[in-house]
Amino acid sequence: MINVSLTQLEYLTAVDTYRNFNQAARHCLVTQPTLSMQIQKAEESLGVIIFDRSKSPVVPTPLGEKIIEQARLILRESSLLGEIASAGNQQIAGDLRIGIIPTVGPYLIPRFLKSFVISHPSVTLQVNELQTDAILELIQKDQLDAGVLATPVERPGVFELPLYYEPFNAFLPDDHPLIGRPFLAPDDLNLSDLLLLEEGHCFRNQALQICAHDVVHEKPQATFISGSLDMLRRLAEQGFGVTLLPQLMVLSWDQKPVNLKQFGEPAPTREISLVYSRTYLKRAIMDALADAIRASVPREMLKKSGSVLKPLMGAGS
Repeated sequence: MINVSLTQLEYLTAVDTYRNFNQAARHCLVTQPTLSMQIQKAEESLGVIIFDRSKSPVVPTPLGEKIIEQARLILRESSLLGEIASAGNQQIAGDLRIGIIPTVGPYLIPRFLKSFVISHPSVTLQVNELQTDAILELIQKDQLDAGVLATPVERPGVFELPLYYEPFNAFLPDDHPLIGRPFLAPDDLNLSDLLLLEEGHCFRNQALQICAHDVVHEKPQATFISGSLDMLRRLAEQGFGVTLLPQLMVLSWDQKPVNLKQFGEPAPTREISLVYSRTYLKRAIMDALADAIRASVPREMLKKSGSVLKPLMGAGS
């Protein structure tokens, strides 16, 4: 008879996550011998070797990968019991771990966080700033409950709850020939003139889509790729090129500079959503979070408008 406990399943998933028995034991708040013994008992009960201990870092065997996948599913379903009880009591309480992409976090978090924690004192919110692929991976591993990022991502098992639609803005150097225009069109921009975020940022992919009409014919004198939108704005101010900025970033400024240009309709826009892998787990907290975020952004951004750009271009982007 197969007899594997939920605790043993937690230890299995922890070793899979950290690929190290010592780190997994620290995460589970037990000693390494205790964790190793429980995993060995699980292997004996199942009659299979789950981890290849001859490799460093430790990796699951092919059959072990399937068992760990099922273990995560069992743990996810078991945790529903408490969530169902909380929902029945109409309680908004508990821990919520969310990831948020770097081109959203600095401009969105200050708008809603204070009011959210005041309104929901029984919720403990942990916010991690990460790129899209990392957020999706951690959600699927149950190391994050949800993410706030640009969608659609179109990943199996990932649910998307649209929050708002954010237009792109262009930031031009002082002497740029387009500086006198009241509005811009995507065709006005040259790819060779564009200052971009480094690879891995979905905002970079969307910026490239806006300039997809253009082909670079000449290599610029200097090329800048940064992980910071503020750095790109400062470089644009110094005349090194044009960059694109999200609406919430420019709304955080005290004054609107003449260098900032909006796009005419239909304006290139990104969809920002709350993404998660479960249809019920911590849903009450996530609904409260979604409501707080929507209440913090301008009302005109709640309606889908403009030309919504996809954030991901190809597998692994």
